Amino acid sequence: MFTGIVTDIGEITRLAPTAQGQLHRLRIACHYDQTTIADGASIACNGICLTVVASGVESGATWFEVDAAAETLSMTTARHWARGTTLNLERALKIGDELGGHIVAGHADGIATILGRDDLPDMARFELKTTRELARFIAPKGSVTLDGVSLTVNTVQDTAFSVLIIPHTLDVTTLSSWRAGSEVNIEADLMARYAARLAEMK
Repeated sequence: MFTGIVTDIGEITRLAPTAQGQLHRLRIACHYDQTTIADGASIACNGICLTVVASGVESGATWFEVDAAAETLSMTTARHWARGTTLNLERALKIGDELGGHIVAGHADGIATILGRDDLPDMARFELKTTRELARFIAPKGSVTLDGVSLTVNTVQDTAFSVLIIPHTLDVTTLSSWRAGSEVNIEADLMARYAARLAEMK
């Protein structure tokens, strides 16, 4: 489990598809202490929970490796990742950690597309569109996870919705690079999903 509060920005330094093309091994450089990264640990990469299979230090910089499976590649923006791609990173939540965002599973539901960006005096406003299936879980003032960042929904209209991003979030995440046409990973709020399921069963 995660909170949607990004703790580092990593960079893909190596990407090696398998012979069958069903799995990609990624090496990601980061600023975490390598001694705290155990094989089998979960790290959210742009909102996708991936399992560490190896880690080390090279030229003074920590790296860890993860595998992105076929389903992940088909459902998320991971299929577009390449060497040099930067990723929002978050370590798995520990008991006693501060819950600053909201409960995030790290299981991206799909992709949202940036429709537009407005740079306001003290923040940026993004309008996005997602599928009708996912849009039913998005409500004004509710939570949504985009590229691993916990955000509050501002407005909703049919399958489109908007979020407001403060300067601090733009500074410490990859969201500053978002432009119209960009694709981002989206995870619906777990509580909204359960509420919708309960309503369906009435």
